[in-house]
Amino acid sequence: MTQELTDLRNSILEQRYTDALIIVDELEGMSKQAIVRNIQSYLHILLIHLLKNQIEQRLTASWVNSIRSSIREIKKLNIKDNKKSYYISQDEWENLIEEEVIEDAIADASLEVLNGKYNQFQLADIIDRRELIQTVLKFLMLTYIYSAKELPKVVAETLTQLPGGEDWKTGRR
Repeated sequence: MTQELTDLRNSILEQRYTDALIIVDELEGMSKQAIVRNIQSYLHILLIHLLKNQIEQRLTASWVNSIRSSIREIKKLNIKDNKKSYYISQDEWENLIEEEVIEDAIADASLEVLNGKYNQFQLADIIDRRELIQTVLKFLMLTYIYSAKELPKVVAETLTQLPGGEDWKTGRR
């Protein structure tokens, strides 16, 4: 990015405004890519914990914390500075999950689900992908509907609907 800024400065100083605008567009693209990569990392964590929940049919306080934190961070990162538009729109999530994130999440979750009982291929065969994606989308859609202040409570309520969610809510194990 340093080279791009130097080129931008030189283009402006030399009054090559068309070149400067091209560089600005490149910088915007680089910024968006960095934000989307950051969002993907939180989405990855979210998928791992929801996958563990699906297979183990339980919900731990640690998983709850990871899910809640991931959703909050995704909301913060996804909204653009204008507070009216998003880097990833509601209709782009499913493709992003299926094309970019789910396979790595399955591989990483295989090390944790039931203490590594399944390798990534076995885990991929036994999960209900459609259900997992729908659950992830359900949580992601909350980020478009609720404010940052309201979101933690709504996420907690939604968590109670997962397998083991009522036990987590009441403190049973």
